[in-house]
Amino acid sequence: MILHLVRHPRPRIDPGVCYGRLDVEAENAEVVAVALRAGLPPGLPVWSSPLARCRALAQALHVSPCVDERLAEMDFGNWEGMAWDDIPRAELDAWAADVAGYAPPGGESPRALQRRALAFVASLDVPEAVVVTHAGVMRTLVAHVRGLPPERWTELRFAYGSRTVLAFRR
Repeated sequence: MILHLVRHPRPRIDPGVCYGRLDVEAENAEVVAVALRAGLPPGLPVWSSPLARCRALAQALHVSPCVDERLAEMDFGNWEGMAWDDIPRAELDAWAADVAGYAPPGGESPRALQRRALAFVASLDVPEAVVVTHAGVMRTLVAHVRGLPPERWTELRFAYGSRTVLAFRR
């Protein structure tokens, strides 16, 4: 199965603010969609995260995209909406010590995010699709396909509005 993973457009949020499940709008989705259409095979089904920054782009790419909760960004729990500088240092240090396994208070770990993203992929019954989602979801899926250990997951970067093509074996 081929997945065209698409990251949402740049969100409208102040720099330095932690956001994952925080539902913020994004910059003009139609402009990003026009650029993406040139490289996407026509007629593919489109799935989207339920968050507005993804849904707007998915709707610009497809009249009726499927929305799936498993494509939402990582839940940063109590950190959502906080300035990164205001998050307690001990919590950030605990996360740095266990990048994949640590869950922010009230949130989820990157490993839990990866499990739900892989469950989404396993549920698909199509040969090829477009998935409009977030950097965290993309990071865990690319890491899985490439066999990267958790300490290397943070090396994976995805530009806003970019597309990454992944092949999954069934």
